[in-house]
Amino acid sequence: MTGALLALTSAVVYGIADFAGGLLSRRAGFAMVALLGQAGGVVLMAVLAPLLPGTASLADLGWGALSGVGTGVGMVYLYRGLARGAMSVVVPVSAVGGLAIPVLAGVVLLGDRPTALAVSGMVLAVPALWLVSHRGRTESAGAMDGLLASVGIAVQYFALAQAAPEAGLWPVLAGRITATLAVLPIVWRRLAMPSSRTVVPAVVIGWCATLALVAYLLATREQLLSIAVVLSSLYPAVPVLLGLTVLRERLGRAQVAGLLAAGVAVALLTAG
Repeated sequence: MTGALLALTSAVVYGIADFAGGLLSRRAGFAMVALLGQAGGVVLMAVLAPLLPGTASLADLGWGALSGVGTGVGMVYLYRGLARGAMSVVVPVSAVGGLAIPVLAGVVLLGDRPTALAVSGMVLAVPALWLVSHRGRTESAGAMDGLLASVGIAVQYFALAQAAPEAGLWPVLAGRITATLAVLPIVWRRLAMPSSRTVVPAVVIGWCATLALVAYLLATREQLLSIAVVLSSLYPAVPVLLGLTVLRERLGRAQVAGLLAAGVAVALLTAG
């Protein structure tokens, strides 16, 4: 149960970060938001990592670094997609791809054997993600960005889960460093001097995304990788709910069905 709660916490915090990051990217540009977010994550983890006992091996740091490359690539394309496309298109594409690849890797490569209830929850989670972000739109803008982001997110989830529990939070710090380095060459030509109205919110968004990864990492130490990934990947429900409460958007029938299906999926996964 602890692992499930941590994974759900990761989903909630990640969803908040995506919602805020998408809105900020439309105003300030995705390049600066992505870079400042990852740089902010480095500072946060430099403070937090020494507070949790742990000794990381080179292999642990290597897995964390690989995870960070996935994070950097994933966030650049996710924010670019959110800046120019519909959130209802970009977010589910990134979530479903980021969910499916690590789950398959966990089952095939790591020998995860989830229960029948958990498998049912996994199967239900995929259409739930699509439905919860559906608004009856047909725009394809940002869809390719969402697909590219999903590959990075998949690498992020799978690689970070390979770090040993004894490594503490050091793999996350290694990942924030490589994420920042991975973002730089992609966005270098698009960078401009940020305003004070951009720096603080972008850094805070980066902190939220980093804390979501910390919660996910801790979840993988209490739960099967496949289950932790599925629960953490339910984050698209959060932007929908925030749109309903903050932006006064209305829920369509498909979104209501998706939220209900996501709730059933969570129940099945936690019970399994």
